[in-house]
Amino acid sequence: MKNKEYRSFYLISLALIVLMSAYPIYMGVKIAAEYLANGYVFDIDYPKYVIPYTPMCIAIIMSAALIPLLYRYAKRATQIISSAVGVGVFLVLEHLFEQIDVKVAVVSWTQAPTIPVDSWQLGLCIATPEVLQTIGKPTYTGNNPAYKVHFYIIAILIIVCTVGILCGFTRMIREERREMKRSLITQTVALALFVGLCVLACFTAFYRNGTIYISPLSAFLTGLFFVVFGVTFGLFIAGFVYRKKPWVAYTLPTVSACAMTVVMYIGELVLMGGRVFRFGEGTFFSPIGEFPLSQCDIMIILASGAITLLATRILRGKKIKK
Repeated sequence: MKNKEYRSFYLISLALIVLMSAYPIYMGVKIAAEYLANGYVFDIDYPKYVIPYTPMCIAIIMSAALIPLLYRYAKRATQIISSAVGVGVFLVLEHLFEQIDVKVAVVSWTQAPTIPVDSWQLGLCIATPEVLQTIGKPTYTGNNPAYKVHFYIIAILIIVCTVGILCGFTRMIREERREMKRSLITQTVALALFVGLCVLACFTAFYRNGTIYISPLSAFLTGLFFVVFGVTFGLFIAGFVYRKKPWVAYTLPTVSACAMTVVMYIGELVLMGGRVFRFGEGTFFSPIGEFPLSQCDIMIILASGAITLLATRILRGKKIKK
């Protein structure tokens, strides 16, 4: 019975992952084919965020496909091996896609320069192409490869959490460990919300206006993205320790969530040349002296930890008997 239940779960999960990955993979194949044929891709043909999402989706599918085989022979090491495979595949494919050149029309196609795709992508992180064109800037900025840590961390978090959830449900069903259910469902909800925000960011850049002072809607979405990013990682860590002693079960996920939110801010500092987007005007939204973050930014970091702590306490429920 449990083998039948697991087979149904696995096939449905893999089908959903393939379905959700269809568009990024299709666009990645299309862009790769155009690049191989011409040596470059026209900017009007290059969709938003082929990197890192095309390599990420391929990596997740490959990792997910390996889980049943790995579980048969590796058992407890399944998650580590599958995650390592996924991250490795992502890094290799990401590197290959970053070799693509984008031809940007400035005066005419014959005079158009070609620039690295990651430099072109950097402009899209700061604002939408429409905004950048409106304020008289091209849809790319000077290349700063360090900003890609932003992309890498987001993609690796999604890969590792997806693999962790799939491996968790595998153990729950095959080993009949139903006590894992609440934790896995909570992780799934957090990951789904984070992926949804990533998709929204791809198509809207959170409605940023090309300046450091962003609208209230953009500020809300950006802040929510940072918080959910931290919470997603915090709950991933909680899945390993929520049955441990209270000080471990509560402290480690909470600190992890805050730390990952800080990492997101570091990525934005790199992206914006040592500044971060301002969510408003006034003391609460201004940098604290020479420190680049504001009181609002610190509140966002702490909020990710507080939400993770609350979720962890709910997951533990009553004292768990060993």
